[in-house]
Amino acid sequence: MKNNRQLVGHILAIFTALVWGTTFVSSKVLLREFTPVELLFDRFLLGYLALWLMKPGILRVKEKRHELMFAGAGLTGVCLYYLFENLALTYTQAANVSVIVSTAPLFVSIMAHFFLKEEPLQKSFFYGFACAILGIVLLSFGGGEMVSVNLTGDMMCVLGAILWGAYSIFIKKANGFGYSVIQTTRRVFFYGILFMIPIVAVSGYRMDVGRFMTGINVANLLFLGIIACAVCFVSWNKAVDILGAVKTSAYIYAIPVITLIASVMILHEKITLMMGIGTALTVVGLIVSERGSEPHESEAVSTQQVHGL
Repeated sequence: MKNNRQLVGHILAIFTALVWGTTFVSSKVLLREFTPVELLFDRFLLGYLALWLMKPGILRVKEKRHELMFAGAGLTGVCLYYLFENLALTYTQAANVSVIVSTAPLFVSIMAHFFLKEEPLQKSFFYGFACAILGIVLLSFGGGEMVSVNLTGDMMCVLGAILWGAYSIFIKKANGFGYSVIQTTRRVFFYGILFMIPIVAVSGYRMDVGRFMTGINVANLLFLGIIACAVCFVSWNKAVDILGAVKTSAYIYAIPVITLIASVMILHEKITLMMGIGTALTVVGLIVSERGSEPHESEAVSTQQVHGL
């Protein structure tokens, strides 16, 4: 019985990693007809509605400071993080974006150290961090003639990873308030969408219904909004519940590799030797640094590295 439960946990983790690994490719496809802001708004509106269907009912917030944490998580982890991710995908390859934003746990560990009063980071964390940064440099400058464009997109990814670090602090505190995971996520989505409205108002939203009549667009929107946002958040947290944070977090390291394979097969992106080495260095650096961070708080926070949320 225990073995069956463990198997379910691994299946859920593999499923989630496969989905998150392909979200970058799916977003890249949609960005051919949607602006980064339009895709951001449509995706999370779908995710919010899906979470309502999964667990209907109004969330009664116990204290005002809880709302501040939900709002902070919505601003950093939903609105700004995914805005920079979508913008980055218009400048650089999906494989680059996936690898670089996967370094978010590094920034999570640093912020958790200062804001969650953790024990000092170990030397191996800094070795891993340096290795990952070197990998990012090789990724940025290994794309041949499109270096300047890649660099712009890659720097947006780094900024997004830092924002995810801030989000993780907010969500770590919010998860301790005693609300259900789905209700917490839904409230965070609500604030994220709320913060998107001024951006949508300034940048404009095209009422082009024709975009929603194309099968490939509808399929990718449903995939991103419902599967990647709503379903995968639940499946990931269930996997963590069954396997524990350490075992489940190992599947995060496969996400950049999945994206790289999918981007080559579906988008026909070209991966140079230098970019391949950069990817390997970044993933290795992430693994080494995670082993060098304090195991309790940082693992609990960094394993919420939810690309599809």
